[in-house]
Amino acid sequence: MVAAARTGTAAWLRRVVHPRAWPVRWRLAVVSAGLTLVILMIFGGVIGQIATTRIRDDFNNEVNTAVESLKRELRVVRPLVGAEPVVVPNELAGYVATEDASLRVFDSTGRELRQLEGDRLGAPPKRTGTIERNGMRIVTAVLSEEGILTGYVQYGRSTVHIEDTIDRIWFLILAGIIGGTGLACLAGVAIASRAMRPIAALTASAKEVSETRDPSRHMPRPPVEDEVGELADTLERMLRSLDAARSEREQALQQQREFVADASHELRTPLTSVLANLELLQASLGGPGQAEDREVVDSALRSSRRMSRLVSDLLLLARADAGRLAAHKRCDLAEIAGDAALEAAPLMGAREFVIDNDRPLWVEGSADELHRMILNLLDNAARYTPEEATIELRLSRQGNDAVVEVADDGPGIPPGMRTQIFDRFVRGEGPADTARGTGTGLGLAIVNAVAASHGGTVEAAESEAGGALFRARIPLAVPETAEKKHSSSIF
Repeated sequence: MVAAARTGTAAWLRRVVHPRAWPVRWRLAVVSAGLTLVILMIFGGVIGQIATTRIRDDFNNEVNTAVESLKRELRVVRPLVGAEPVVVPNELAGYVATEDASLRVFDSTGRELRQLEGDRLGAPPKRTGTIERNGMRIVTAVLSEEGILTGYVQYGRSTVHIEDTIDRIWFLILAGIIGGTGLACLAGVAIASRAMRPIAALTASAKEVSETRDPSRHMPRPPVEDEVGELADTLERMLRSLDAARSEREQALQQQREFVADASHELRTPLTSVLANLELLQASLGGPGQAEDREVVDSALRSSRRMSRLVSDLLLLARADAGRLAAHKRCDLAEIAGDAALEAAPLMGAREFVIDNDRPLWVEGSADELHRMILNLLDNAARYTPEEATIELRLSRQGNDAVVEVADDGPGIPPGMRTQIFDRFVRGEGPADTARGTGTGLGLAIVNAVAASHGGTVEAAESEAGGALFRARIPLAVPETAEKKHSSSIF
């Protein structure tokens, strides 16, 4: 279970890592979202940079304008010669209109004369100009009277709210980029899914054709005449061509089956005549000096009998393939099995032959074909088991089926051959078969064909003794009392 979980996780990771494994609608959505992301990043970056520059320029202009106003309106004067300099006007609160502004005034020697929130400005200036310090933009300018230096004014404004505004702008831009990309992805999935819906319908129909192997089905017709509609027309024409080819092939195969069935039937008459003549010739060659001729006739007779059995097998299989079923009538499968066991008894040799027969087992079928089925199972058991083996023929009733089982304690059947063994011309190597050399590889194929023609099944398994077990199931016939009751209820 751990290995399976790891394998599933690895497959999922490969699908995630390799975009080629993604569905087409997701790839289209990712491409759409990627293009939208690039466009929004470029556009947002340009807009953000312009807005940032504009906000900072406006702030700097406000600070510079305030300083120019202070230079025009503030003066540092000495009321009397030798007196301390004073700042005119005395009230400076009006010059600091905002809460985040600071102001300091110095005399020409750099001594501080007045200040409003001046502690935030830091150390006294050593030169004029603009500096950024302690989160403030500070401008130091010269105060003069008729070209004579009278003092300095230092004005500062906090840049915190400016940076906060810029951060909010960039945050909104980033949120817009992410939101726009997400919406583009969702829209891409929706549009791609809608566009892929006709293709999904074609895929589902093609999958149904593949599963049912029925090319007579029709492809769904897209509502729009576009590339998908052209694909649907192409697939529809392909299916019609395949359907026509299948019909032609089935017709040719049916004709071939009928030809084989007719040919096999026609071969039986001359073979019967050949066998009769050879048997008469064999009976007439009993005198002295005819031993060599009799050996030749015996060999020809054995070959003719083997050919007759092969033709009979081919005829039965050909009739089954062509659908020429023998007439079915009510018969006792237990009685048929008993007759087959009597016929197979000489084949058993020294093997122990056990029969467990449950009488009666009424079925609807061909007595000759069912006899052939059971005889082939017994003959197969005799061919592939040693002389000291035990072969059992069991008949029982299981539910609505009559069950025929032939079991032995021989070498058994390898698991890999338990389904192939019913194919035609599949032969194993058994001691009796090797000795006689008469196997055709059609015996179990006939068993399978007879069971199928009677609505039943046959399977190979392992017996309780470790050997081979063949189990054929034939549906039981409806009891006569039930049939009479059903017929009387109709009328």
